[in-house]
Amino acid sequence: MQEQQKALFEVEPEPWELDDHGEEFVATVVFAEGAPGEFDYTIPEELSDEVTVGKRLRVPLGRGNRTVVGYCVCVESKQATRRLKAVQSVVDQHALITPKMIELTRWIADEYLCSLGRVLDTVVPAAVRGQAGTYMATFLSVSTRVAARLTQLKLSPKQFEIVKCLASSPAPMLQATVLKHVGCTSAPVKSLIAKGLVEAERKRISRMDDDEEIAARVEDIDLNTDQQQAVNHVVKTLRGGKYENIVLYGVTGSGKTEVYIRVIQEVISFGRQAIVLVPEISLTPQTVRRFRSRFDSVAVLHSHLTPSERNWHWQRIARGEVQVVVGARSAVFAPTPQLGLIVLDEEHDGSFKQDNVPRYHARDVAIRRAQTDGIPLVLGSATPSLASWYASKKDDAKLIEMPRRVLDLPLPHVSTIDLRVEFQNRYHRGAISRPLEQAVKEALADDGQVILLLNRRGFSTHIQCPACGHVVRCQDCDIALTHHRENNNVVCHYCDYQTGAPARCPDCGFEGIRYSGLGTQRLEAEVKSRFQDATCLRMDSDTMRKPGSHEEALARFRSGEIKILLGTQMIAKGLDFPNVTLVGVINADTGLHLPDFRAAERTFQLVTQVAGRTGRGTRGGCVMVQTFSPDHYAIDLATRHDYTSFADAEAEIREGLGYPPFGAMVRIIFRGESEIRTKAFADEFTNAMQSYFTKKQVEVRVLGPTPAPISRIRGRFRFHVLMQSPSKSVLQESVRHAELTQKAPEDVQWLADVDPLDML
Repeated sequence: MQEQQKALFEVEPEPWELDDHGEEFVATVVFAEGAPGEFDYTIPEELSDEVTVGKRLRVPLGRGNRTVVGYCVCVESKQATRRLKAVQSVVDQHALITPKMIELTRWIADEYLCSLGRVLDTVVPAAVRGQAGTYMATFLSVSTRVAARLTQLKLSPKQFEIVKCLASSPAPMLQATVLKHVGCTSAPVKSLIAKGLVEAERKRISRMDDDEEIAARVEDIDLNTDQQQAVNHVVKTLRGGKYENIVLYGVTGSGKTEVYIRVIQEVISFGRQAIVLVPEISLTPQTVRRFRSRFDSVAVLHSHLTPSERNWHWQRIARGEVQVVVGARSAVFAPTPQLGLIVLDEEHDGSFKQDNVPRYHARDVAIRRAQTDGIPLVLGSATPSLASWYASKKDDAKLIEMPRRVLDLPLPHVSTIDLRVEFQNRYHRGAISRPLEQAVKEALADDGQVILLLNRRGFSTHIQCPACGHVVRCQDCDIALTHHRENNNVVCHYCDYQTGAPARCPDCGFEGIRYSGLGTQRLEAEVKSRFQDATCLRMDSDTMRKPGSHEEALARFRSGEIKILLGTQMIAKGLDFPNVTLVGVINADTGLHLPDFRAAERTFQLVTQVAGRTGRGTRGGCVMVQTFSPDHYAIDLATRHDYTSFADAEAEIREGLGYPPFGAMVRIIFRGESEIRTKAFADEFTNAMQSYFTKKQVEVRVLGPTPAPISRIRGRFRFHVLMQSPSKSVLQESVRHAELTQKAPEDVQWLADVDPLDML
């Protein structure tokens, strides 16, 4: 760090400028962009009361002393060994982040191989940094001395009314409110301020009124034996004031949310707060509604909030005004002053992993935060991640099982439809097989509702010429374009490139170009054609873009207005609709054969979760899974609701190959405009890591560098390296070593993904 500072600051102290005995107050600052490392600045005396840990500071940086903004991560008295540059000013009135949270961000930076400044920029939302939805306002007040002699003051009628109004208020009043109440301009106020009779203070306030939705209150329901045992264990841990990682393995419909609510009631009775993380934004409205029906103050944090809403919720949380925080993965950083519990619902879900720097996993961050705060963490799922399941087997986590549905309702019957047989049938047409079509008709005739899952967007998933074999691909990515029928265009789902759908082959001009593959748009068209009397709604990321669209869609389905709900994985988990009597999985193989060692686990989870959307009422339900691989163990065991057998089978495969959770993995991704330069740097970087392993005499499995499965995105060529080892620290140290010794060309970027979920 000192060498970095010397180079950046270009300050060489003369001997007489050093003070071997004196100490000075120093602020340590990190930056989100640019200069890596931590840098010390002296704190001027006039700023000594303002500079605190967690605030942003304006400081000079580099040879040109350009002013930049950085986070203050430490304030301490240090022995003067060199002349430091001074802090110029303080950006924030209040600290944005606590010392305890800074400790957590240091861990994230070390664990996920990124800079501390980048982590801090992630933890503190841009809306909070920019104080979105706030403005500077003037507050007026009068001292008790002035109020006591109000009748003796020589004031105009308007001035008298202003002072009288302020004297009767127990707190300073907004100037605009005073002017409206008295019915005057600001001139009398200015005169009173000039006379010293009225005091004015400028503060930043929110434009949003405190209009939190109040849901109809719901009384506690009776718990069954499984639920009560789960609540008792978590409450015992809470009262013991200690950390424990609790894996709550409960089948779909077993009442896990009610367990969360009862435990949070205990947390609130201690005057503390809880954080509840959910994986999909589609789950947030339903979850928030349930919690608001039981608690007085619930805040929401997710990506569909406006900047003003996000900042407003954040500030309320930081002031301790919120009992429960509900949100997606970033809510794990909610600034709760008295955190008592963290819950991850559907903890297995891949959306808890951040897909850009810092590539943290909310589950692992939650574990670390709970450990630091000495509080329980509850990981709930009907299909726990293999990592959490394995942790419970090693006694790193406590496993609590809830094997029965509430009211002892049976799990739905699941059957498979072999698409190999269906496609040989000359009567087969379209995506919906004859058995599934008949089941849908019967469910609708019985006034039931139907959910159809297809985890692919668009109308056609690829366009190919039968004459020359040409596939229409994105001009910037190595990926086939998807046809979207609504606007008759083709779209790249990786870079959002769009163009008109071709009427003939772009390569050879053949007019019989074929639109193949199945997406949710084509499925929707087929459903509307086959079941013309039933209302149908499609839920995927193309139709659910507007704020509030998820909540509106699910409300229509809940009311019975919509009879058939179809969509991608966002409809596969967490939703509770008692009138759903049939679930159909259109193609269970969409992710089963991807080049990813977690493909089987994801397929098992998806089929099991969507199957759990039915049979939640007294009417029962059934599930029909269409697949080309009915004998695959992931699909076979999912149809039997046999998670334990699946986990055992999958663990045996992973352990033999050293895959997580039985070993550590780091993926390095290189990308650049030149394929040759990108590949060359990937080779150099990998060789540097290999040399490190040889020097340390450790055995690490290194695969690559090779072109990534998707070899080009947004015009940049992509190569990747996979490293496996029993020791994660060895892999992390090798990346840090290579980072120090290898300088990337200007047009080449690289990043490290620790414990990667995305292998494409």
